[in-house]
Amino acid sequence: VSKGMVIDMFQMDRILDIDEANAAITVQPGIIWEKLDRELMKRGLTLRPYPTSYPGSTVGGWLAQGGSGIGSYQWGQFRDNVISARAVLGDGTVREFGAQELDLISDAEGTTGIITQVKLKVMPLEEMEVSALGFDGALDLQVFLKGAVREKVPLWSLLFINPQMAALKNKAPENSHQSGQAVLLPQQYIATLTYRKKDSQAVKNKLSLLLQESKGKMLDEEVARHEWENRFKVMVVKRISPSLVPAEFIIPLDALEAVLNEIAGKVKKPVIKEGLVLREGRGGRPEVVVLGFIPSDQRKFSYNFVFALTLTILKIAQKHGGRAYAAGLYFGRKAKQVLGEERLASMRGFKKKTDGSGRLNPGKIFGSRLLDAAMGLAEMAEPLVRPLGNLVSTEIGERFLKPVRGIPADVAWYAYSCSQCGYCVPECDQFYGRGWESQSPRGRWYWLREYMEGRQKWDQQMVDSFLACTTCELCNIKCSVNLPIESSWMKLRGWLVQDQQRMTIPPFEMMAAALGKEGNIWAGYRKDRDSWFPEDLKQKHYNSKKKTKIAYFAGCTASYVEQDIAMATVRLLDEAGINFNYIGCQENCCGTPMLVAGKWDLFAQNMQRNIQTVKEMGADTVVSSCPACDMMWRHVYPQWAQKMGIPYRIQAAHYSELVSDRIQEGKFAFPENGLEPVTVTWHDSCHMGRVSGVYDAPRKLIEAIPNVRLKEMHSHGPHAHCCGSVLTLIKEPPVAAKVGKMRLDQAVEAGAEKVLALCPCCEFQFRVTRDKKNMDLDIVDLARFGAAALGYHFPEPDAQVQRQWAVFESMIQLMTPEGFAQIMQSMWPQLIEAMPFHMGPMMRFMGKVPGALKAMKPLFPILFPVLLPKMLPK
Repeated sequence: VSKGMVIDMFQMDRILDIDEANAAITVQPGIIWEKLDRELMKRGLTLRPYPTSYPGSTVGGWLAQGGSGIGSYQWGQFRDNVISARAVLGDGTVREFGAQELDLISDAEGTTGIITQVKLKVMPLEEMEVSALGFDGALDLQVFLKGAVREKVPLWSLLFINPQMAALKNKAPENSHQSGQAVLLPQQYIATLTYRKKDSQAVKNKLSLLLQESKGKMLDEEVARHEWENRFKVMVVKRISPSLVPAEFIIPLDALEAVLNEIAGKVKKPVIKEGLVLREGRGGRPEVVVLGFIPSDQRKFSYNFVFALTLTILKIAQKHGGRAYAAGLYFGRKAKQVLGEERLASMRGFKKKTDGSGRLNPGKIFGSRLLDAAMGLAEMAEPLVRPLGNLVSTEIGERFLKPVRGIPADVAWYAYSCSQCGYCVPECDQFYGRGWESQSPRGRWYWLREYMEGRQKWDQQMVDSFLACTTCELCNIKCSVNLPIESSWMKLRGWLVQDQQRMTIPPFEMMAAALGKEGNIWAGYRKDRDSWFPEDLKQKHYNSKKKTKIAYFAGCTASYVEQDIAMATVRLLDEAGINFNYIGCQENCCGTPMLVAGKWDLFAQNMQRNIQTVKEMGADTVVSSCPACDMMWRHVYPQWAQKMGIPYRIQAAHYSELVSDRIQEGKFAFPENGLEPVTVTWHDSCHMGRVSGVYDAPRKLIEAIPNVRLKEMHSHGPHAHCCGSVLTLIKEPPVAAKVGKMRLDQAVEAGAEKVLALCPCCEFQFRVTRDKKNMDLDIVDLARFGAAALGYHFPEPDAQVQRQWAVFESMIQLMTPEGFAQIMQSMWPQLIEAMPFHMGPMMRFMGKVPGALKAMKPLFPILFPVLLPKMLPK
């Protein structure tokens, strides 16, 4: 809406009250369902129904939109589970809505008030079981569903998909972080039943009779588990379309078979469907909510004809006593069917009284004459347009054809495949560190589409947005479409910086200069790279004449800043009896900073030097302390070596893997009283965990140390949150500290005395965050912690960390517009003196003329880029 205002409820996400006695909670509207459920589970409670968009949608959003979800078989629509709500009305007043008045704001799509607080019912947390059933036809499915309602089978939730959905799920790519064999779904109607474990026998007794009646069969447990674990990923099929035309409706259960068969007869496109069953819908009768989608491609003109088929599907649903899922903007004419005539009249009267000028969500539900007329004509034309929609060819499968305005072909496809579900948003440290949608993966995918369609242009702010991502890869885990998000950003970095010559984040230029001259990113001298190595181990493990299969690669940060990591690592490896040789001063930076900075030429040069050095040592395995170094040797170097035609037969391992293996084999053990009793928590590094999949080895090492109690943070393993370091730290230190604090808050919540980590960058960030946020936590490297249990002691790295960071932070601040303005202010006389073309005296004269400099202000952005290169040398 022109000159409209968008209100983002993201920061209103608190739990205000948990009433355990009455199984009720009061929350702010912006809280994400997944976050809310996590907090409830700590109290032995859980949600009654929740939406299939649980990882990304909000409580206030669902109440405003209305609808049903997982658990609605037992508990009905969400509105039925709300006790009361508070809203700000269009006239600015605040009002509480009790049970009888909720109809005025529920399902109203924000037209009657801005919801600011919700009190809802919850239920005790109980162990659930899941079963999956297969049916050959729609009639068989309907017979079973009606039987389940008739026989009062004690189910909590009942979902189903149609055969087309099962077929497309089989074709959709798996998550890049998913391990194990993919589950192949049978191309049938698949019903997923969820019920309390205590009701298991009663459910199974009734299922056996109902399956005979409906000719259905029980499916393998792995199918049930797959469908349950992927219950939030209904949009996964969008990746192979790359667009979906939605067709959502609600019908009586009695009409299910007739509706599905008529759709199949009139719509010749594949219509993929997910349905959920309400035991008691409108009027107390059983209903089915169907979320239907037609695969298409919105970039093609024919997409408009396919879109018309949604009207065909809706007309079929209405013919059999059904209705649209919601009114929205397009179905204002159908609001009476969606909401009921009496309820719509009450809402209209309330709207007129409290928001007579129509400030809140104009056009929704109550309609727009122009849009209503257009939709009326479209419905009349539906029989004529339907054949055109059916004629459009539908291609299924990813098709990477050619770049679009420079965007690589696969990245362009992914931008349109993004379902805009928002699952990535609350988990993205770039979003919760700033609060701006444009910093989240969803925001970036949307921006790329706008760019490819010619409505946006690259500027440095958007370049920085893609550069500042910490590459934590948590978005890859959360994505409902299983998009390879982080690797797509990486491709764009190379294109933007290497090919398009866009500016990278300024500190990377400092790192590049140091790397080119001294082989490291900390501006340390190469001759000092090995200064940390213990004298008593040199003959054994730092011997240029010795050939070993294992080479130790320390990395830049452990070599120059947090040297205790490298010292402790070699002590652990030695004590565990592992034969290795340290690379020493010939070691160069692993190159991760240059790769993520988009400086790919420099990265490739560096990589080649490192590979050559290891080969000359005669080694075939590189052991690292740093997860980023490990990632390079384990994943990135092999890929780039193949691309560049370089022979590469080098394995990678982290020291924790080698040491824990020795412990498991009984060849190494820690002494009984090496440490005093202590409670620790473990931080899973993003690159060690989600990238390389190393989760167990560090934990086994910790658990093998006597007197140590390990307590997990809430977010751990594949779902562990990022420390906020690397790119965010050198782009916006305050944001990195905010992100780091959220992680350290989890450590405090876990009751830990020490936070153990194995990543130099994570430890660096945590130390900076702890000092910035005045937190009382001990940050300890895993190798140092293990070596301490063996009786070794090392210099504390904190002082060196703060010294090194102070230099970088000052440079980062100077490189901002504000920082550069401060330089100019402090050096203004010298700058004037250094002006070329005898402009200095003129500027001094203008400064004495009232208003003259102000009048010249528009010229400064044009003049100074020309003048500064001539001034700065002086």
